[in-house]
Amino acid sequence: MMNLSYRNYTSAAAFDQVLTLLHYIKLSIINNSLKLNQKTHARILILGLSQNPFLATKLMSAYSVFGNLTDSKLVFQMFNHKNVYLWNTLINGYVRNSEYIKAFEYFKEMCCCCCCCCDDYTLATMAKVSGEMRNLVAGKLVHGRSVRVGFDSDIVVSNSLMSMYCKCSSFGDCRKVFDEMPQRNVGSWSVFLAGYVGFGKRSFDQELLGLIKCMQIDGMKLDGFTILSILPLCGVDSRKWPDYGGELHCYIVRNGLGFDVHLGCCLIDMYSKSGRVFEGRRVFDQMRSRNVYTWTAIINGYTKNGDSDEALSLFHEMQVKDGIEPNRVTLLSVLPACNSHGCLRIGKQIHGFVVRKVLNCNVSLSNALIDMYSKCGSLDLAIRVFEDESFCKDAISWTSMISGYGLHGKGEEALSLYSKMVLQGLSLDTITVVGILSACGRSGLIDEGLKIYDSVINDHGIKPTVEICACVVDMLGRSGQLDQALNFIEGMPVKPGPSVWGALVSASVIHGNTKMQELAYRFLIEIEPENSSNFISISNLYASSKQWDVVADVRTKMRESGMRKEPGCSWININSTTHCFYVADKAHPCSYSIYEMLENLKFVMKGSNQSSSDNEIQT
Repeated sequence: MMNLSYRNYTSAAAFDQVLTLLHYIKLSIINNSLKLNQKTHARILILGLSQNPFLATKLMSAYSVFGNLTDSKLVFQMFNHKNVYLWNTLINGYVRNSEYIKAFEYFKEMCCCCCCCCDDYTLATMAKVSGEMRNLVAGKLVHGRSVRVGFDSDIVVSNSLMSMYCKCSSFGDCRKVFDEMPQRNVGSWSVFLAGYVGFGKRSFDQELLGLIKCMQIDGMKLDGFTILSILPLCGVDSRKWPDYGGELHCYIVRNGLGFDVHLGCCLIDMYSKSGRVFEGRRVFDQMRSRNVYTWTAIINGYTKNGDSDEALSLFHEMQVKDGIEPNRVTLLSVLPACNSHGCLRIGKQIHGFVVRKVLNCNVSLSNALIDMYSKCGSLDLAIRVFEDESFCKDAISWTSMISGYGLHGKGEEALSLYSKMVLQGLSLDTITVVGILSACGRSGLIDEGLKIYDSVINDHGIKPTVEICACVVDMLGRSGQLDQALNFIEGMPVKPGPSVWGALVSASVIHGNTKMQELAYRFLIEIEPENSSNFISISNLYASSKQWDVVADVRTKMRESGMRKEPGCSWININSTTHCFYVADKAHPCSYSIYEMLENLKFVMKGSNQSSSDNEIQT
């Protein structure tokens, strides 16, 4: 670094020259001009200032910014008396350009140099490099070096070591470093809490709350980084109390931390995960500056919570109102919204945008497009995307296409594609198996489906899950083999869940087996006592057989538990606007005209039926 003590060993004119050259180096970085930096370097050599440590470190730093590590190393090698700052600049240049192995080589050379010793900056940098490489052995070597040279108690070095241990999945060592620190700052607590959260935590618990209280007792206040570390644990279960996510939100407001991009996105995501997307929208509306990440977070929140209309509306507003171009993640977030409402036209527009921006080579986007087209009823377009050679298909691509064939009742095609997938040696997973078994069930290919089930269990080593077993029950049930389906359930290696008994219910309804239907419903009620649909269905079943006493008991249990059935909903998309209708709904602005038209249709239908009856009598 430049300081005025440099005047002690140089003239005023030379000092001014150094300042001017430093200014030109800084200017070359600002303007991203390698040529200007090279000209300045040449001027330094002409003026005989190549041994000036300030100019040398600045030159090396500038070359590393441009990615020109060869010239940076050349400046370093030309310097006769290398100090710790020159070594740090050289090493940091390689780190900046992700040349981690080279950085370690120079670090070892630096440590072997008898005239120079590493400092806290060197050790903190190398600890960070070890974490980026996920190299625990290298990290422990850096830790050992810091102990030998007496920097193990330095806060910055200790924080970097803790971060390294967390990235290397060694939280025990991280905790040991934390416990042995004589002094800690907010960064120390933030790194430790981030490591604690990342070490297998799934929800906010009392132990984490205790650590936060200890941090505050230690005189430290939570900062933005600390809150970002623990917020992801707060939106897992919306029924959990107390509402830690809401408390952290209040803390942000009270302490004036503001909703920057990172905090805003994290809060929106937290509220969305807990089903409170309207609160996430409030955070979004209060943010002063928004970018593609904040828009993506709120769009994804609405999509995940089933409000496809608002997700698509925000996707349009993002581009028209704020002029922000969606990125790959935004497109992946909005495509499922097209699935749920069957908005094929919007899906095609998104596909067109993908092609224009040359994003069709991205496998994730291509997979999402296959899924969208299949669910929107356009199997031909899904096939066209799948057969496009511009992207490298993975197991998800094949699975999506197999599921698409199954969804459209193309069981033979699904089987053919599944066979090709197996021949290519692609790894099968639970989703692939569910997709092909569902396709076999819908197409009546029972024997083929059972053979595949045996094959994936015995040959591919896939453990049967509830979802896979539900597909087998559905296959057997659809073909009328209800007893075999029940026997399969009784011999399942996993405990049958709602999907299994639901499959048996559907098959019993199709084949009119009321006894089997009643048995399946009783198990469903036992597994899902809070699901009102099960109670309504079994009540209707008893009502159809005129068992009114049992119907009354079921209805009484529903009232006592406070259960209410959500009304059925249907929708239709007309001129880019989705119209939703509920049972006995009169909220639609055109409801009067709609019901009037329905009455007219009923009258016409009754008239047609009467005419048909009269014709039959005359005949």
